[in-house]
Amino acid sequence: MSGFFYILSSRRNGTLYAGVTNDLARRIKEHKDGTIKGFTSRYNVHRLVYFELYDRIEDAILREKNVKEWKRAWKLDLIENLNPEWKDLHDDLNK
Repeated sequence: MSGFFYILSSRRNGTLYAGVTNDLARRIKEHKDGTIKGFTSRYNVHRLVYFELYDRIEDAILREKNVKEWKRAWKLDLIENLNPEWKDLHDDLNK
């Protein structure tokens, strides 16, 4: 089963959240709708600013665990390299 590693943000350089899912569009919609209670709904973190697709969900989980150990500056660099405008990538998922 394939999987996605993703990073959400509240705004440019705002609060970050890293997660894993097998269905990125569905999961981000859940975050945006507030279906998922907890950190992302409490801090209004629902802008998809980065994601990676993996052939195996286990690899996406490993990536999430590694990135969660990173310094904040490294995470910001990762986002900036792919998405310098901090655009909400969710808008492009269903195109």
